[in-house]
Amino acid sequence: MQHDLKFGWLSPCIGNQWSDHQPIVVSQVEKILPTATRYFDSVWIADHFYGFDARTDPFMEAWTTLTWIGATFDDIELCHHVLGHGYRPPALTAKMAATLQVFTGGRFVLGIGAGWRGDEYEAYGYDFPRPAVRFAQLAEVVEICRRMWTEDHPSFEGEHFTITDASAPPLPDVVPPICIGASGEQIGLPLVGRLADRWHGIMGRPEDWLRKRGIVHDSAAAAGRDPESIVICSTVEVPLPESDADSAQLVERLAGYRDLGVSHFVMDFGNPESTEPIQRFHEQVISPLR
Repeated sequence: MQHDLKFGWLSPCIGNQWSDHQPIVVSQVEKILPTATRYFDSVWIADHFYGFDARTDPFMEAWTTLTWIGATFDDIELCHHVLGHGYRPPALTAKMAATLQVFTGGRFVLGIGAGWRGDEYEAYGYDFPRPAVRFAQLAEVVEICRRMWTEDHPSFEGEHFTITDASAPPLPDVVPPICIGASGEQIGLPLVGRLADRWHGIMGRPEDWLRKRGIVHDSAAAAGRDPESIVICSTVEVPLPESDADSAQLVERLAGYRDLGVSHFVMDFGNPESTEPIQRFHEQVISPLR
């Protein structure tokens, strides 16, 4: 299955010394995203509660921020990069997702993972079990979400979570696709193959990436799924191009990733101050690759 090549824009929720301690996403909604959303297919928002340099650095909450963006721009796909499932109870996650999907007319993708930032969980009083448990919980979260999005009277009893007639009306007309962020070869990637509509992976050496992609595909096939139906997303952290040479280098780099199976690039450009390079990126990178 050949997927159309798509480009996502990662808008940073953080405010730090390089943004005068103002949340970057706030200024981007006003000054940058009106241009970017003309050319990009999706906007992505990271799910954390405080910064990485100092806990006092502002960091906007992910679900509220993505909802704000969805209300501001009416023709862009919305995804988290990615939610830590342990930050919100599963049934609440399902209900919030269904509501946002209705409000946005089917533009929401549930980006979710097992979580990794233990200090953040502990600071907020959330449990942070070992990875095997977190991924087992994630599998149950996915099951709960899909039932609550498609059934009038959903119930589920798992090892970790239970719902009983957890109705979530109105059911969304478009069931949100689920994008799972994972990289672990023993647990995370097999789970992606079994359950995910999309996989967000971290690009490394080509041989390592191909091995990880193979695990996802083999797991999908073993579960009776078409491996090629899983959309592969990956984040590329790079400045916007400032010259023809910069653009040419980016085209070569992204074409290589495309040849390795990536069809949805999540571009992390940091905090650009001008929209001119966005136009350049569209004309000299997006258009040639498409």
